[in-house]
Amino acid sequence: MRNDAPRFSSRFTFLISALGIAVGTGNIWRFPRIVATNGGENGAGSFLVAWIMFLLLWSIPLIIAEYVLGRQSRKGTVGAFAHFMGKPFAFLGGFVGFVSTAIAFYYSVIVGWNIYYFGSMTFNALPNTTETSWEIWNNFQDGSFPILFHAIAMSVGGFAIYKGVSSIEKVNRILIPTLLAIVLLSVVRALMLPGSMAGITYLFTPDWSQLKEPRIWLEALTQNAWDTGAGWGLFLTYAIYIKKRYGVIKNAFTVAIGNNLVSLMAAIMIFSTVFSILGNEMGMAKPEILDVMKSSGPAATGLTFIWMPQLFAKMPLGKPLAILFFLGLSFAGFSSLISMLELAVRNLIDFGVKRATAVGWIVGVCFLMGIPSAQNLNILGNQDFVWGVALMLSGIFVAAAVIKYGLSKIVEEVSADSENDWPFPKWWLPVISYVVPILGITIFSWWMWLSATVYAPNDWYDPTSLYSVATCVVQWAMVIVTLFILNRWMNQRLDNPLNN
Repeated sequence: MRNDAPRFSSRFTFLISALGIAVGTGNIWRFPRIVATNGGENGAGSFLVAWIMFLLLWSIPLIIAEYVLGRQSRKGTVGAFAHFMGKPFAFLGGFVGFVSTAIAFYYSVIVGWNIYYFGSMTFNALPNTTETSWEIWNNFQDGSFPILFHAIAMSVGGFAIYKGVSSIEKVNRILIPTLLAIVLLSVVRALMLPGSMAGITYLFTPDWSQLKEPRIWLEALTQNAWDTGAGWGLFLTYAIYIKKRYGVIKNAFTVAIGNNLVSLMAAIMIFSTVFSILGNEMGMAKPEILDVMKSSGPAATGLTFIWMPQLFAKMPLGKPLAILFFLGLSFAGFSSLISMLELAVRNLIDFGVKRATAVGWIVGVCFLMGIPSAQNLNILGNQDFVWGVALMLSGIFVAAAVIKYGLSKIVEEVSADSENDWPFPKWWLPVISYVVPILGITIFSWWMWLSATVYAPNDWYDPTSLYSVATCVVQWAMVIVTLFILNRWMNQRLDNPLNN
C-alpha cells in the first residue's frame, strides 16, 4: 500500500469505528438472552464472572493480534496471512474473510428486521397482547418485506463504505455516539420502573456452584467472541487504515472493555424492563420470567420482536422507548455490517479491483446470497449455526498467524513504531501461544459434540440437516477446498494486481 493511502483522521475516529465493529445486535439482542439462559435459580452473576474472564483470555489477545496483522501488512485477510504465515497459507486468510462475509449475508437480513420494526413502532400502535405481536411478526415474514428491508440494509451499508475510510468514519461519528446515547437513556428509563431492582439483583447475584459446570464456561467464551468480534478479521481490516504511531495495545483494551460495558448496559435495560413488567405488573414468578427471556422463538426472535414491544406498550412513555430501542438495534447492526462489507471489499482491492467496482460486487453478491435467509428462517438458522461455529476456527487461525511470524519479533516491531501506547502485556505471549488455541479447539469440539448429541442426534451425518455436524463440515470443506485451489492465483493477484 502506498504511503499516501487513506488513514483514519484521528485516534478518536478510529476508536469509535472499531467500537462499531464490536457493538452490534449481539450486545442488545443476544447477550441478555444468553445471560438468562445460563443463569442459576438465584442469579446470573456467575456467568458474568466467566464472561469477563474470557475478555482477557480470548477477546483482547485476539484483537491485539488482529491489529498487528492489519497494521503491519497493510493488507486484508488474504494478504495479511500471506505476509505473516507465508504464501502457502494465504487461503487461511481467505477462509477468515469468507466466514465474516457469509455472516454478512444473513446479518443484513436481521438488520432489515430492526429497520422494519423501527418504522412499525414509530407509525403504528404498540401491540398489547402476544397474539398481536405474533400477528405483526407473521405479517412481516409472510410477505416480501424481509427481502426488501434486506436490500435496504445492504444498500445503506454499501453507501457507507463507498468512499472508503473517510465515509466509514463519518458514518460512525453519527452511529456510535447516537447508539450509546440511546442505550444510556434506555437504561435510565428502565431503572425508573417499579420493581426493576429485582431484575438487577438477579443479573448480578452469583451462584458460585454454577462455575463447576463446563457449559457455563463454554457459553461465556462463545458469547464473548460474539460480543467483541475478536477473530473475525474485522479489526484486522480497520487496522489497515490506522497510523502506526497510534499503537495497538491501548486501542485493543479500550474497544474490548467499552464493548462489554455496552453489553452490560443492555442487560441491565432488558432485565429491569422484563422483571418490572412481567413480575411487578403481570404477577409472573421468577421461573416464568426467565422462561420468557430464554424463549428464543424462530431465529431467536422471541424476546426482542415478540415480547419487548408488548412490554413497552405496558409502561409509561413506552412508545418513544420502543422507537429508540429498535433505532438503537438498527444502528448497532449497521455499525457491524459495514465492517463486514469493508472486509470483503478490502480483499478485492488488494487484488487490484477499484473500490467502486468492489463495493458493487460485494453488495450485489451479499444481497443475492442473503435472499434464502430472508425467505426462510430455517435457512437463516442454519447459516448462523454453520458460520458462527466457524468463527472459532477463524480465531485459531489468527492466533496461528502471529505465532508463526514470531511473537517476540512482533513485540519489537510494533513497539518501535508506536507512540504513547501501553507496552505489550507480559501475559499476551503465553495466552496467544497456548490459551487461545486450547480454548478455541475446546469450544470448537464442544459445538461439534453438541450438534451430534443435542441439535441433530439422529442425523448428525446428514448434510441436509439444519444443525448437524455434517452440514458444517460440508459447507466449510467447500469453501476451504475452493480457496486452497485458488491459493496460487490469489498470491499472483496480490503480487501483480489486476489493471482495471
